[in-house]
Amino acid sequence: MYEQLKPLLFSIDPEKAHHFSTGALQTALAIPGLSHAIKGHFRTDDARLRRTVFGIDFPNPVGLAAGFDKDGKLYGDMAALGFGFVEIGTVTPRPQKGNNHPRLFRLPDDGAIINRMGFNNAGVWAMVDKLKYRTDQPRIILGGNIGKNKDTFNEDAHKDYLLCFDALHDFVDYFVINVSSPNTPNLRSLQDKEPLAKLLGILQLENQKRAKPKPILLKIAPDLSWSQLDDVLEVAEQTQLAGLVATNTTLDRTLLRTDTNHLVTIGNGGVSGAPLTQR
Repeated sequence: MYEQLKPLLFSIDPEKAHHFSTGALQTALAIPGLSHAIKGHFRTDDARLRRTVFGIDFPNPVGLAAGFDKDGKLYGDMAALGFGFVEIGTVTPRPQKGNNHPRLFRLPDDGAIINRMGFNNAGVWAMVDKLKYRTDQPRIILGGNIGKNKDTFNEDAHKDYLLCFDALHDFVDYFVINVSSPNTPNLRSLQDKEPLAKLLGILQLENQKRAKPKPILLKIAPDLSWSQLDDVLEVAEQTQLAGLVATNTTLDRTLLRTDTNHLVTIGNGGVSGAPLTQR
């Protein structure tokens, strides 16, 4: 079905295509007979696919990464497509519009996308309001991907992450700490050893105060050097993280086949998709 719709979707702006596609899915799932057919076609219950990772029983290992459902509006619809889990966010304490349009670009020759969305989201309290009244059955496993607001100084970043962590703790199954997006100025410097240890230490200290601590994972950039990665791994062990999310988008464009002039026209942004495979 996607191959038939692809020419239509590729004829419109990528961000508009995203909203068109998710809106169409929501409309289809609101029709009882059609909803049943969609769920029956995509959902699979097979013991061979089940995984238990960091104490969570996943029905299958294929999940939806953060960035698609930034505000926690679509996780129930995505569950209907058979995903074993959905990661919502990245969410920040206060709402922010993100970067100016256009901010999402296709690279068909590379099987890739460039984005500079800039953590556009409605804020953590809007997400909490959505999660308070969950109706998805069976309940899909949710990860909460959290970040800081653009205008929060790095020395105060832990306050933003802590606020999001506290707000979402009762509503998600695990957390992902996003310090690796290239589209928030200076965010990636939080991956340096000292600020990273401080941030993760504060979050784990708060986590251990809870009756049921949640797994905390760290989302890292593919552009880290090997020595930087060694530092990240050392901090991950020291702070007893549940795992790493590899990876965020890359700033490296050296292997792209897309015309250089076109890339210059696009401008800044992180690359995702096939070019990340080798790294």
